[in-house]
Amino acid sequence: MTSPGDLFGLLADLGLWVLVALVLAGAVPLLAATYQFLLIGAHAWKNHYADTAPYEPRVGILVPAWNEAAVLEASIDRLVGLDYPPDRLRVYVVDDASTDATPDVVLAKAEQYPGQVVHLRREKGGEGKAHTLNHGLAIILAENWMQALLIMDADVIYEPDSLRKMTRHLADPDVGAVTAYIKEGSQPGNYLQRFIAYEYVTAQAAARRSQNVLGALACLAGGAQLHSRANLEAIGGRIDTTSLAEDTFTTFNTQLAGNTVVFDGNATVWAEEPDGIVGLWKQRLRWARGNVQVTLRYKSLWFRPHSGHNLGSFTFGVFWFCLFLLPIFMIVSSAALLTLYFADFERAWAVFQHLWIINALSYLFITTFALAIDPTTARRAWREAIAFPGVVSLLVILYTCAPVLFSWLASLWSAMTGLTWGETSTHVVMLIAYSWLALCMPVAWLGKKAEEKGRRWLSPFFVYLGGYGPLLCAVTFTSYVYELRGAEMSWDKTEKTGKVALPR
Repeated sequence: MTSPGDLFGLLADLGLWVLVALVLAGAVPLLAATYQFLLIGAHAWKNHYADTAPYEPRVGILVPAWNEAAVLEASIDRLVGLDYPPDRLRVYVVDDASTDATPDVVLAKAEQYPGQVVHLRREKGGEGKAHTLNHGLAIILAENWMQALLIMDADVIYEPDSLRKMTRHLADPDVGAVTAYIKEGSQPGNYLQRFIAYEYVTAQAAARRSQNVLGALACLAGGAQLHSRANLEAIGGRIDTTSLAEDTFTTFNTQLAGNTVVFDGNATVWAEEPDGIVGLWKQRLRWARGNVQVTLRYKSLWFRPHSGHNLGSFTFGVFWFCLFLLPIFMIVSSAALLTLYFADFERAWAVFQHLWIINALSYLFITTFALAIDPTTARRAWREAIAFPGVVSLLVILYTCAPVLFSWLASLWSAMTGLTWGETSTHVVMLIAYSWLALCMPVAWLGKKAEEKGRRWLSPFFVYLGGYGPLLCAVTFTSYVYELRGAEMSWDKTEKTGKVALPR
């Protein structure tokens, strides 16, 4: 018969192992990302290129524009000048009740390119991108001319051959939509835009290739999505207006309608991204809230395999939720590790080492692989690639993998300053390191607060210290709060200045 003392001991030990499992769960998102990168290797064999063929449908280009006079003139010129038959290309600019010179710019271009540029004016604007797109969609679909529709943003720059590379996939009638590789192209660009440039390698060039392998794409890039007319009609001829993630909803609905969605990493589009954390925060909060809405709207899909699409596959679900719940993984892991620190110090140190060694190996593999995928971006943003998780996280990795080095540095510090690195100092450092997976998010968030307080010069310090990745996690966590509060949905436009340019 088990005594109460033995039962208590068993439960206590079980509780400690539960804490260990929760700590190690903090490594699950990085392990999932590592597997996602490993899948890219299969893209050499499992891709859609074998089913492509030269194909030149009549393409309507739908450009939503609200106060885009600064960038529209150059954008229209480039679109008309794409390496595509002029008689099979038409640019529709939906002027969303602009109050600047946007209508004048478009009308001038319509006169310059008769029959190729069309000005569509909305008298009531400010309702969001989806409403603007639907205004244009209704008019374009009512005509019989368009066979494929390219939805883009007013400022993005398409490389001359990019449209041809996208339309070739529509030669396969099973393909409903194609997206391109959007790259950050601000010239000269600052530290934040270099972080974004590297992020886009991981989120697009890498992740979307692996999703091609899975046969399930998470999102058509809002600035580069090409649809067949049949697909637009299959999804109802309208873009969802109830969410902040109209592009993701369109992607899911396309696949639910039985059509394939393809990412072409060789079709390159350049975009100007925010140069400040406040602008980035507004943009990414909109995206993150949209992802919450997508997750809830399609809750019946997750982890439920279906013969008509792969959105319900186990692997796709793991990838989606590891990213969607990443802040939760980080907070729970840190909380469990701190609890274990006070409950079983030796076990806490052992599991801490295992956690960060896993993180270190994943970080090394993903960073090296990502930089190899896009050498151009690697040359521009390799420092930001290294600093992506934050300087403190890199120090924690070194502390975990080479504790002897830190002991030597502590001895050197004592010898040079005469100050003793005592037991108290050691425990303070350990507590910070143990809680860093959670702490890095508010530290990175301080960069936003510094910018809001007029101390923009201080923002890079917090971003490099806490990490750009943790900054995005802070945005995701904020999106949970906004959705729980039922905060008003507003489509905050990202300000563009026309600094994007094709590399020479």
